[in-house]
Amino acid sequence: MSALSGKTAFITAAGQGIGQATALAFAAAGARVVATDVDAAKLDELTSELIRTAALDVLDAAAITRAAADAGPVDILFNCAGFVHQGTLQEATDAEWSFAFELNCRSMFHTMRAFLPGMLARGGGVILNMASVASSLKGVPSRFIYSATKAAVIGMTRSVATDYVTHGVRCNCLCPGTVLTPSLEERITENAQAAGSIDAARAAFVARQPMGRLGSPSEIAALAVYLAGDDAKFITGQAIVIDGGLTL
Repeated sequence: MSALSGKTAFITAAGQGIGQATALAFAAAGARVVATDVDAAKLDELTSELIRTAALDVLDAAAITRAAADAGPVDILFNCAGFVHQGTLQEATDAEWSFAFELNCRSMFHTMRAFLPGMLARGGGVILNMASVASSLKGVPSRFIYSATKAAVIGMTRSVATDYVTHGVRCNCLCPGTVLTPSLEERITENAQAAGSIDAARAAFVARQPMGRLGSPSEIAALAVYLAGDDAKFITGQAIVIDGGLTL
């Protein structure tokens, strides 16, 4: 039997990168998957028979409530939606701060609030939240706003795990290092002028990884499959680091 056979998973930001890789990995592990993204066109690549796709703007609390009702019973919630702001404290704006906390934190608050009652009614479930080593775990240059939001995600994760540990609900967060995703490619392009070239900008991201390479979405997805499955049923409230040695 596959690791997630008989389970249903709901994923945000499944249109690309880690979210897309995890939707495919969950399906390959036997789960029925509801894959959502604000850009519905990006979901077209998810062609598994076990994957149902739907557009979802996680900034819309009412839309999340409707999506939870449409999804039906869900065993696994993976909150993958987020945005990486670049910049220091002095470069941060109020608008960027507000947007980051809306997308990276408040959206998770709303999804967990929408799906938790169903998990409690069925006696258990798994919540996975996307955090980062750039958080309370490690200071990373020019990640002031982003690190603040991801530290908050770790705090929310531990709080939910503590409150519902006796109700069969596990809540953990994933803390990747630098992963080669479309989002990272955009940041590489944005940094190219300052670095001198695309290659130089990419090399700068690789250089901060002690392993000398970037992570892959499939590696993060493999961790998500493990944490969502019964083999990890003794793990809750943890910030699981998968960073190629960045925090060493």
